[in-house]
Amino acid sequence: MVHLPNSANGALITYLKQKNMLLKSISVLSMILLVTITGYAKVQKKQRLNIETATVFLKGAELTSRASIALDKGENEIMLTNVAGNVSSSSLVIRASNGAVVQSAVFQNNYLEEEIYSPIAKILKDSIQTEKKNKADVAVNIAVLTEQIAVLQDNRKVSGYNTGLTVTELAKMLELVSSKMGSYLTAKNKLEVMKVAIDERIAKLELQLEEEQAKGYQPGGQLLVKFYSKEAVTSDITISYLVPAAGWTPSYDIMADDITSPIKLYYKANVFQNSGVDWNNVRLVLSTGNPVEGAEAPSLLPWYLSFKTPEVIKDLQSSDFSDRLGVTSGLYQMQRGRGIEVGKTVITAEDIKISSEGDRQNSSMDKHTSVDNTGVNTTFEIDLPYTITSDSKEQMVAIKKHLVPATYRYYAAPRKDKDAFLQALITNWENLDLLPGQTNVFYEGTYVGQGYLDMRNVKDTMAISLGRDKKIIVKRERDMKLRSVKYIGSNVKETEGYSITVRNTRKQPINIILMDQLPISNDKDIVVEDRDLLDGEYEETTGYVKWTMSAVENVAKVINFSYTVRYPKGKKVNGL
Repeated sequence: MVHLPNSANGALITYLKQKNMLLKSISVLSMILLVTITGYAKVQKKQRLNIETATVFLKGAELTSRASIALDKGENEIMLTNVAGNVSSSSLVIRASNGAVVQSAVFQNNYLEEEIYSPIAKILKDSIQTEKKNKADVAVNIAVLTEQIAVLQDNRKVSGYNTGLTVTELAKMLELVSSKMGSYLTAKNKLEVMKVAIDERIAKLELQLEEEQAKGYQPGGQLLVKFYSKEAVTSDITISYLVPAAGWTPSYDIMADDITSPIKLYYKANVFQNSGVDWNNVRLVLSTGNPVEGAEAPSLLPWYLSFKTPEVIKDLQSSDFSDRLGVTSGLYQMQRGRGIEVGKTVITAEDIKISSEGDRQNSSMDKHTSVDNTGVNTTFEIDLPYTITSDSKEQMVAIKKHLVPATYRYYAAPRKDKDAFLQALITNWENLDLLPGQTNVFYEGTYVGQGYLDMRNVKDTMAISLGRDKKIIVKRERDMKLRSVKYIGSNVKETEGYSITVRNTRKQPINIILMDQLPISNDKDIVVEDRDLLDGEYEETTGYVKWTMSAVENVAKVINFSYTVRYPKGKKVNGL
């Protein structure tokens, strides 16, 4: 048995106590670290959402995503990915099944370096980097050739001054310098030309990249949701929210085979989105609604009249007065009229609409589109899946095809345009759920041009222009036989006359409306009188004259009309 001195025993006891405390500290730190890692892993549990439906409004879109999530008993924090960026937080709706409760949700935009560029911008950036690498390689080769040329030049100088070389050795040296120098200079010139071409390509790519970045690419986001479950379950969740960077515009293909057939009207939508996530094989629902306009009905305030005070009015209109108020009238109107609140990032349970499971009921399908116009807005449910990429590019989506009964007429205003225009007249157009939009017009199987469909000023009958018809010849000429100038008393009377000739070279009779106009006076001393309009319908307030007539094949019809303008002697009248 070994006996240690008392001092050694004390040191050993102290060492053992310190070691024991260290082990306990390590154990405690390990437990804390384990809990922290466990909690962190729990928070970082991710689930990718599957975007199934996109309800696209004229401005904005509502995305509906679904996922099946395994929840533990108690609280669960799930990071949901494949979420759009720049989301309207107040529009968020979360549904969860099997008794799961949504406690809170936080939208987070993802601004990682590799995700802030659009796919096109990424390709351009990679191409620029490749070209810059090629440029660096070319620069190295140019530098090497420059050094080789310099060495040859030095050797040539040495050989010229070195009298110790024989004639044969000197000739070989000069031949070597000559042959190598030529190849080196040629290679260097080619590399310098290559370098200039690379610089030009880099400049073009950087310009394209600048244009692409100016489009305002929106990166995707994430949604951190806290769920609570009384027991471990698998919950089917449905999440919907509104994104502002999306929309659609209507357009139409209008086809007429001849003037006896119905109109074929193809209703199309140009859909675009820049939400930060691609919509892959989604079910599209197009709505004529516009959430940006807001849902609140306007209210009128009392309208007071008072005498003008110039000093006060000037002060009210000055920019200094607006600055003192801290808000301009335009900003005030924007704040009152906005329908989407952007910028709110944290949502509590009070902000989230939670409901039980439920699927939207589809109306009966007519081919691939069903129309629902029973509500405030009309919706078109497209049965075929579509993929709309997040690049702001418009993609054409077919909505409906209508076979519309129509009657046809021609319209001509030869004072402005010498051609006759074919028009299709449509009644009961309200049942077609049309919106103002651009038209592509085809007649007799040929593309004739573009037009615009505008229902805002249409009453009972809609007139759709089908373009010019060169087979209807319209000519307007001044009739010099009717032209006269007379001086009667203190007045001058000028009489003007015109003739309009219509010739139909088609094989069937047509109906045509001819429009012309007479001048109207804003001065009591200028009087338009003695109108001879040959049964034309005259509109007093505008001076328009309309003739409705029919024209058979190859028979010219002529309309003559005249009018007289009376005004005082010694004055000139503008517009005659």
